[in-house]
Amino acid sequence: MIYKESAMKVRQNLGELINKVQYRHDSIVITKADKPVAAIIDVELFEKIRQMKTEFDRLSVKLAKTYQHIAQDIAEAEIAEAIAAVRKENKKK
Repeated sequence: MIYKESAMKVRQNLGELINKVQYRHDSIVITKADKPVAAIIDVELFEKIRQMKTEFDRLSVKLAKTYQHIAQDIAEAEIAEAIAAVRKENKKK
């Protein structure tokens, strides 16, 4: 579950919130003046996010190299077409 807590409540109840995250795999969105500013998540989720970012960065570099000599409008059109095809395929599943 995802909970919202003010920064002040987080400071007052950090131990309890860490237990929620660690044992129940909840996530805590920390707010200041009702605006989200940070989150507390379990380590497994953090590792997945980190791996996804690493893979995203790798793919971004690969795309940049692939399209380095292609006009931007052509590259953007091809990428948009590929994204649309993947989304259409995912909807079928």
